[in-house]
Amino acid sequence: MQNEKQDLKIRTKDFALRIINFYVSLPKTTVAQILGRQVLRSGTSVGANYREASRARSKTEFIAKAGDCLKEIDETGYWLELFVEAGLISQQKLSALIDETDQLTAIFVSIINKAKSS
Repeated sequence: MQNEKQDLKIRTKDFALRIINFYVSLPKTTVAQILGRQVLRSGTSVGANYREASRARSKTEFIAKAGDCLKEIDETGYWLELFVEAGLISQQKLSALIDETDQLTAIFVSIINKAKSS
């Protein structure tokens, strides 16, 4: 279990770094920059919230913080979808980042469900 926690800490930090690199590479148009700041905020907060969750003092606190992770990763997915659907970035260029967003969403859903049932 400890290795899984450490792996997810690393994975969420790597995700944040990928989001930062995505933001830096965005066109300097107003729309891209506004959407970019949104995805930058939500995408980088997933790892920070997970670190808080891993230090939770109770199961209730853990579930709440893991819920914050889920909320932020889901929001990140929304902003990435907008980039594609608005024609700002191609689906192909974002496919790996969207895939990781989907995988992290599934992981946090699973973590929350497991914590609630135990």
